[in-house]
Amino acid sequence: MASRLLHLRRLLPAARPSCAAAFSTAVTPTPRVSGLVDEICGLNLIEASSLADALRGRLGVDQLPPLAILMGGAAPLAGDAAGASEEAKPKEEKMAFDVKLEGFDAAAKLKIIKELRAITSLGLKEAKELVEKAPAVLKAGVPKEEAESIAEKMRALGAKIVLE
Repeated sequence: MASRLLHLRRLLPAARPSCAAAFSTAVTPTPRVSGLVDEICGLNLIEASSLADALRGRLGVDQLPPLAILMGGAAPLAGDAAGASEEAKPKEEKMAFDVKLEGFDAAAKLKIIKELRAITSLGLKEAKELVEKAPAVLKAGVPKEEAESIAEKMRALGAKIVLE
């Protein structure tokens, strides 16, 4: 296979940058490693994918980290090091919220129904049923600003609102 790869490599245009030139480390690789690097650089995309699949199967790894190949295997594969990388990630801010009615003051029921009709496109009957079956989601998938605005209006009327 090595001779076939070297033969195919000679057929490639000379304008292609040499993989061996791109392979540089502080430590000089052994001749065996240099030969492997030359062979791997000569692989086409399908062969490289097949090689990656074979290595995953042989090593018993489900998914190699993206930097494992570029960093020479220096990236952690699994275990407690994975928890450390999760801590480094900033917590993602939620973009869409559900406005949920947990309860309401009985005296404010009519005002809450009117406000719900103004916020949504529900009719009187649907709005009344929704309010009466609390806890219920009044509006789902709302941007943060709009959800806070709705919650503020409903709380002012006497509703107990939760943003989820």
